[in-house]
Amino acid sequence: MAFFQYPAASQVEKKGGRTVGRQYQSVIMMLFLSLVMLGGIGSRLFYLQLVEGDRNRKLAEENRILLLPRRPARGTMFDRKGKILAGSRLSHSVSIWPIALPVDQRDQVVQRLAQLLEIPANEIQQRIESAGYESTQSIAIARGLSPAQTTALAEYAPELPGVRVEAEAIRSYPNGDLAAHVIGYTGEIDEDEYDEFADNGADYRLGDIIGKMGSEKSFESLLRGVWGGQQVEVDSAGNVLSIMGEKPPEAGQNISLTIDLELQKAAEKALGDKIGAIVAMDPRDGAILAMVSRPTFDPNIFSTRITQAQWEQLNSRGNPFLNRALQAYPPASTFKIITTTAGIESGAFSADTVLPTYPNINAGGILFWDWNNAGFGPLGFAGALQWSSDTFFYQVGMRMGHEPLIEWMRKYGLGEKTGIELVTEESAGLVPDEAWKLDTFEEEWYLGDTINMTIGQGYMQVTPLQTAVMFAIAANGGYRVTPHLLLDGAESKQWKTSIGMQERTIEVVQDGLRKVVTSGTGTRLNVPTIPTPAGKSGTAEAPPFENHTWFGAYAPFEKPEVLVVAFGEHSGGGGGAFAAPMVKDVLEVYFNGPPKKKKEESTQATQPAG
Repeated sequence: MAFFQYPAASQVEKKGGRTVGRQYQSVIMMLFLSLVMLGGIGSRLFYLQLVEGDRNRKLAEENRILLLPRRPARGTMFDRKGKILAGSRLSHSVSIWPIALPVDQRDQVVQRLAQLLEIPANEIQQRIESAGYESTQSIAIARGLSPAQTTALAEYAPELPGVRVEAEAIRSYPNGDLAAHVIGYTGEIDEDEYDEFADNGADYRLGDIIGKMGSEKSFESLLRGVWGGQQVEVDSAGNVLSIMGEKPPEAGQNISLTIDLELQKAAEKALGDKIGAIVAMDPRDGAILAMVSRPTFDPNIFSTRITQAQWEQLNSRGNPFLNRALQAYPPASTFKIITTTAGIESGAFSADTVLPTYPNINAGGILFWDWNNAGFGPLGFAGALQWSSDTFFYQVGMRMGHEPLIEWMRKYGLGEKTGIELVTEESAGLVPDEAWKLDTFEEEWYLGDTINMTIGQGYMQVTPLQTAVMFAIAANGGYRVTPHLLLDGAESKQWKTSIGMQERTIEVVQDGLRKVVTSGTGTRLNVPTIPTPAGKSGTAEAPPFENHTWFGAYAPFEKPEVLVVAFGEHSGGGGGAFAAPMVKDVLEVYFNGPPKKKKEESTQATQPAG
């Protein structure tokens, strides 16, 4: 049975040229199309609700429920006496929720933010696109907002959907550029750093703040803390409707460094604006008491957005981010400590050996001159250290050869990193040998190479910190120390190991270093304000530029508790004249405290008694 019956063609009545019954075809066609459409919609609804229902409900929930991360406060960094080196201060930051940013307002929001924050629009755009417009994570745009910027953002809030301004703690360095290379600075994680952390399983996110240099970087795992956050319900515009849960962030760990702030100030003042470095260290365990490098920078500038102009100005000062205390240079005559050790320990010479000295030594037709062009007459090892006789040590090297010298260089810790926590910034220096020279220059080792090495010249490279370790071995009776900056838990660790020197060798080296100060090249330290210092100068040729200069000293001689090494990069002059006064100033502050200001002394003098 059919619901509709079409009339035969012969039965169709024609009136006025129109066919009777054609309206039925239209109705049927409309019904057919409706059934098709309803069937399609129904099947789609069936698919969305039953097949994809769970997935779509999850997506809807994710768009409605957001996790707002809360950054933990970074741990405070103290000096060894509890004075703040790096802390935090309250500021404001601005961020964007990409998913809450209306499609038709994206360009408007970016342009307005760029105007208010004085940040290039393409920089903001790039940050958003890196995260993705569907990201439910807030993207940091700027930190350390000024009060004017914070007010402006509040005024324009209706034009800035998806934009959030909140209070946060940013890094603060109350002493400005003091100890900048030791403390370091923080900055926003870049994509390469993010990938590196992710590969190592660390929980970081784009826009996170991390240590970029110095102790901030080395102790990042201690200082960073653990993220917290809020789970909130938002509307389609990204407005918070309710807080559904909260996990408070865990602040980073506070740490104490071995640095003594007052001694650091003294070392910085001693070096002044001269290019170079100063290291003060406890020779008993390697604790770093002060470390200075010039030129320097103020780490506070990195707590907010640094402009291109600021960056260019910083780098125009001669690489201020390079920690010269950890870079390698020819050690000059400070190296004669090792030559003395190798000469006696090799068995080529006794501790009581006396050699004549000359204006020069002829080796293979080449004249190697003494620094005074005259010689010093007969000298033993201690006397040769006292007067820094080059021709004495030339003879030592010629007789024993370069092998014992290289052996003891390595025992003293040269040619490798010291073990200080600033591992990514430290140079290993260079201990040249036959294999190295052949590989580098395709030349064999010559006698002249050995002669130059005996006085700390030639190819060898040593850092000021390695030089401090060398002086520590002399000071503490033959123990190689591991320099370190972290004070916390330091007492439980073993910081020194014996390098196997004979007691008599140690006595000769110590005797020579003491004589340097009492009557040799380091008499500038022979002052009553420093208890029995011992030391050694060095002047390294660096053609075509000016000489490098060195001076290292420790005190008291009988029971050393502090050593200081000063280095002048292309300073010119001699180590005893240029670097020794710096060492003297630092040692005086260590033993006597910082000098009182004249103004304070004058005020106290005029006050009535009682």
